[in-house]
Amino acid sequence: MRNAVQKQLICVIAVMLMASVFFVSTQASAAPKTDDIGVEADAAILVEASTGKVLYGKNTDALLGIASMTKMMTEYLVLESIKDKKLSWDQRVPVSKYAAKISQDYGLSNVPLIENQKYTVKELYDAMAIYSANGAAIALAEAVSGSEKGFIKLMNETAKRLNMGESKFVNSTGLSNSLLKGMYPKGTKEEDENLLSARAVATLAYHLIHDYPESLEVAKTPSKMFRQGQQGETKMNNWNKMLPGFSAAYSGVDGLKTGHTDFAGQCFTGTAERNGVRYITVVMNAKENGKSTEAARFSQTKKILDYAFSHFQLKEVVPANGEIKGHETIDVAKGKSKEASVSPKNSVKIITEKGRKDHTKINFKLNDKVMNDQKVVAPIKKGETVAYVSATNSNLKDLGYVGGQTTDSMTPVVTNESVEKAGWFSLAIRSIGNFFSDIWMNAANTVNNWF
Repeated sequence: MRNAVQKQLICVIAVMLMASVFFVSTQASAAPKTDDIGVEADAAILVEASTGKVLYGKNTDALLGIASMTKMMTEYLVLESIKDKKLSWDQRVPVSKYAAKISQDYGLSNVPLIENQKYTVKELYDAMAIYSANGAAIALAEAVSGSEKGFIKLMNETAKRLNMGESKFVNSTGLSNSLLKGMYPKGTKEEDENLLSARAVATLAYHLIHDYPESLEVAKTPSKMFRQGQQGETKMNNWNKMLPGFSAAYSGVDGLKTGHTDFAGQCFTGTAERNGVRYITVVMNAKENGKSTEAARFSQTKKILDYAFSHFQLKEVVPANGEIKGHETIDVAKGKSKEASVSPKNSVKIITEKGRKDHTKINFKLNDKVMNDQKVVAPIKKGETVAYVSATNSNLKDLGYVGGQTTDSMTPVVTNESVEKAGWFSLAIRSIGNFFSDIWMNAANTVNNWF
């Protein structure tokens, strides 16, 4: 009898142990720790693109070589110059001896440029963004700032403006200065390299696709002919092999920039969108089984994107034009109405882990420019921005945000109706009423204190 009871007890304990092991293993597979996804690179980062929230990081703040990922800054500044009407796409710019000489080096990524011949900004931009053409990048830098020296000054100033943290740009291409045939920009040294952190690279990518979404139209171009039918005709196959039709194709990838030098190793800034959710990834000096190969930068990016799309989702907290709980209205001073209904101009979203309950906090901030003593002052027009709102999820590990943010991007909150300013007589009567109301309130408090 005793033996039978012991056997039953042993069976029960075994079943419980097996159940607990199964539970732990399924929990682990459902939500692995972010440092367990096995990314083989000197540094790496994952960012949700709409909020800028960092979801995974490895050595994110170490200054490392970035190679041709540098060209994202060159792209940004060219696009900014076009927006500011300092350049135009069809503008023809001359090629300097420096740009032409670098462009003739076919040991580097290039399209051949002829000294003093003019090329359109669009031709040069496409060659740089699709084919990572180094001579084209130098020609564009000179078109924007007159010289590469002036351009790198602008690059470093822009890095500060975009809150990229510690950074160092010494040329417009990302090549090692030692590869620039002794023509590296004045004020820099032959041994100098462009240096950024993975966080800074992700910040640059975040601003590039937010400020100039048209950059993705070029970045996702699989192949294009440079100067078709003309001298220097070159077929430009995109170096991003995660685009559709390439060897490492990955669903949703449409950018952004590869990079490789002996100093920086294999690098890649990727971005992919599925079902309205976009992620930005960066890998620096990527390897596979300890070896640095071109394929490694894509295989390591795949690990990060697989993790992103399988474990996170973007959740709408407040729809566009919907009510914000606890902030359905705002107080209005000196208006015909004492309050106005408000709603977010765009939907408010947060990033959450799939299969895990999220703890959402609404952040609401009045617009200082239109308020007085915590009230918005009339007159107010319909659609006027009177506040900002965002949401955060306290369940997610706090790895920060790119671009110097401390919370998700704030969505404008606008008025749903106009509030006209009250006339002087109404304001006077209201002021008198408030005066006597204060007297009665003080008197009531005094009586209460007596008793």
